[in-house]
Amino acid sequence: MAAGGSYSIVEYFGGDGGYRCGYCKHENGNFSHGMWSHTMTVQDYQDLIDRGWRRSGKYVYKPLMNKTCCPQYTIRCHALNFHPSKTHKKTLKKVNRFLSKGEMPVERHDEGLEGEPMDSAHEAGVQPPRQDPLKIDHSEVQDISTSPDTDTTNSTAPTTPREDATPAPAEKTPNVTPKSGKGADPSRPLCQKAKDMRKERQLQKEQQKQQEAESSSVNPVPSKSSSNQPKSLEEFITEFLPNDPLHRLEFKRFLCDSPLEAETAPDGPDVGYGSFHQQYWLDGRIVAVGVLDILPSCVSSVYLYYHPEFSSLSLGTYSALREIAFTRQLQQQSPKLAYYYLGFYVHSCPKMRYKGQYRPSDLLCPETYTWVSIERCIPRLEISAYSRLSENAQGGDACALKELGRVLVLHRRTVMPYAAYARKRKGSNDEKEVEQYASLVGQTCAEKILLYRA
Repeated sequence: MAAGGSYSIVEYFGGDGGYRCGYCKHENGNFSHGMWSHTMTVQDYQDLIDRGWRRSGKYVYKPLMNKTCCPQYTIRCHALNFHPSKTHKKTLKKVNRFLSKGEMPVERHDEGLEGEPMDSAHEAGVQPPRQDPLKIDHSEVQDISTSPDTDTTNSTAPTTPREDATPAPAEKTPNVTPKSGKGADPSRPLCQKAKDMRKERQLQKEQQKQQEAESSSVNPVPSKSSSNQPKSLEEFITEFLPNDPLHRLEFKRFLCDSPLEAETAPDGPDVGYGSFHQQYWLDGRIVAVGVLDILPSCVSSVYLYYHPEFSSLSLGTYSALREIAFTRQLQQQSPKLAYYYLGFYVHSCPKMRYKGQYRPSDLLCPETYTWVSIERCIPRLEISAYSRLSENAQGGDACALKELGRVLVLHRRTVMPYAAYARKRKGSNDEKEVEQYASLVGQTCAEKILLYRA
């Protein structure tokens, strides 16, 4: 529970069936467990990602590492000790040359484009519950150590059971090409020569030369739109997304929705904790947006999207370097915030190995949940896609589930330990499901996060 008295509330979905892998494209080789997070404190999410979980919008999932086709290891970079590689330095020079001289490099594939799949592969068949759980009646929070047997008097108003709906997958709008003999597609803008484009950009820069603002700026803003934004994120999405309502809805769920509650702390960063959109501006318009979670111990990168006109600038790499610099800046305000999380490192997918270039970095052992230097992990991963990374043969999960009865649940607006819930719901057959959930989140999180029970 957060300092302000708020709880994290989740609904566990399990996940025994395989589905399409966004990395190797195997049709049913990707296995993970997932849960829908109605609300979550930043500390609880920090604890979860340190156990291999990751969010996609409000859906939080954990790969089944020893079964999935492409094991995904949580990776973190030591921001304070980061040393850029030759590739990173080339990217910085390329972007600086473009900003100062207007030189657009020749089109090439961006190292960061093959990041986390954005087609909601981790949410296959998952829809947000139609109705959020009722607000918690704090007068009915039961002490975890007492676990009374009797029903509480304030639990007469049951919530509506969640109805899972499995919609048809969203179909992407096909690209419409002009028919032969019809000429150019009138819906597309006229093509411009590269020379004319450079002249136009140079003119724009000269017009803004007298302004105090730089041509390029990076602004972290809360993920919810605020009234003082020159251009809202929704307008940016509307401008560049295909004209497909289902695609737009999935885009919003993935990049705009977040379960994290905004928090501030005396020893925290000035911007506070929570989810943010870091906007990259050029000549008065947004050209890229990085989705970030600022947590007690790290800045966690969620995703980056940008205008395709600037794809040759390697903005995936450039934004990661800016985010590492941003982490260093926050660490000066909050000393324990010292890491930059890049999501998942997938060694079995060569296109995903670029994340290992941000050094020094660690990978999370999937069995002990301890951090191991990536240099020591690579030899093991070269032998097997899945590996216990920890070299301590006697080490285990320090937060392994020990007492199922102490798992907190939310039932009819009342917070209670699972032992009390099981006595109230005689004949309930959800013990295996609750045990699986608690084993995945660990004893510590299971005693803080509320598992919703209808």
